[in-house]
Amino acid sequence: MDNRYDKLYKKAQAYGQEQILKLYPFLSKTSKSKMLDQMEQLDFAELHELFHHMEQPLVSTYDITPIDAYDSEDYSEEERKQLTQTGWDRLRQGKVAALVVAGGQGSRLGHEGPKGTYNIGLQSGKSLFQLQAERLLNLSRRAGQFIPWYIMTSPENHQETVRYFHASEYFGYAPDDIFFFRQNVLPALDSLGRVLLSAKDEIGLSPIGNGDVFASMKQSGALDDLKRRRVEWLFYYNVDNALIRVADPLFVGAAAHCNHPIATKVVEKAYPEENVGILCLKGDRPAVVEYIDVPKELMYETDSSGHLKYGLGNLSIHLFRTDFIERYADTHIPYHAAHKTVKYIDDQGNTVQPTSPNAFKFEKFIFDFFPLAERMTVLKVRRDEEFAPVKNKEGKDSPATARRLVQDLYKRWLLEAGAAPSVLEGRDIEISPLISYAGEGLTPEVVKALLDTQYN
Repeated sequence: MDNRYDKLYKKAQAYGQEQILKLYPFLSKTSKSKMLDQMEQLDFAELHELFHHMEQPLVSTYDITPIDAYDSEDYSEEERKQLTQTGWDRLRQGKVAALVVAGGQGSRLGHEGPKGTYNIGLQSGKSLFQLQAERLLNLSRRAGQFIPWYIMTSPENHQETVRYFHASEYFGYAPDDIFFFRQNVLPALDSLGRVLLSAKDEIGLSPIGNGDVFASMKQSGALDDLKRRRVEWLFYYNVDNALIRVADPLFVGAAAHCNHPIATKVVEKAYPEENVGILCLKGDRPAVVEYIDVPKELMYETDSSGHLKYGLGNLSIHLFRTDFIERYADTHIPYHAAHKTVKYIDDQGNTVQPTSPNAFKFEKFIFDFFPLAERMTVLKVRRDEEFAPVKNKEGKDSPATARRLVQDLYKRWLLEAGAAPSVLEGRDIEISPLISYAGEGLTPEVVKALLDTQYN
């Protein structure tokens, strides 16, 4: 056995992790090298610290207060026009880029491949990635230049995501204006804090989560690329929102007008117990408190007009100023431990599929950057216009519910554009994002063409 093995065995042993190498003598030469390569990437001290000091959220009713928000519905026509124009100015100046967090697989949806490649069932068969690309293409065409698009993958789906874009000819996007990068990973730890194997020659690694995005951008060169392009605002969103208004000019304008380091979109919670984190002030700093951590006495509290005092639901749609990202890319934000059911390889080399949670996975959340900003811009928007999550195969937040939300929005656009209700009865007309980003551009000629060419 070589010196590398001896060195890594001693290091692992010092932290009670020597079981990683239990099957090493039985591996092929290639697999032995692979295992040692993986071990060299592990920070045993960090893993030890994580396991023995798992941070539990301590939420006190004393330090939580409501946060002020602008309601997009309350803007006058003139205000909306001015803010949207400010957003367009930034887009035309090349000051805005988009970032999608797309590290997930579509397995929960019964889909083989990255979640962004999933088609929710629209007539066109367009994937989530294609819908988002076309919204960006619409804005890019009108802005006179491509909006840089950063795509954070995971080690699990990176190659497949890149291949998908290449095979789709980048949906008409300029390849040089799309930057793919991987997020970092950590091993899952069992109930004793030991690293689990996913194969005889492989450590079980899981993505660290969306809170790792700025560190991953810095390590991959994406942050340098952002600065080279002199981008001022980075629009952040999750890949599984079928209604996402990527790089929304109104939102960009509101963020630029207030000029706080972070801006975020929220919706009014549908009901007090809705499983969504709330945006609030915690210790006078912006924060998101997860729904399971919201004290019951606050969950149902209402203001003088009968609205929930803590009813601003987090959508994971944000804008970050580039200087803020640069300043805090390496800042420690807490890991959150989740007790999960994780398949693993035991000391005899057998695959074990537990039936109950057996391991801890560690994640960072993007909203833990919020308290680093003294203030942030909060914009309340309409859920049925901007939020159609695709998380479950059936039922709530499924492809069927997302598809219905998308089709209902298209129908409202057509009615507002003058289409007769009788003509739309029982029909689902799809509107390409290349034709309309947010309901604009639907002239009588365009509406007639859509109705004439689509049949149900």
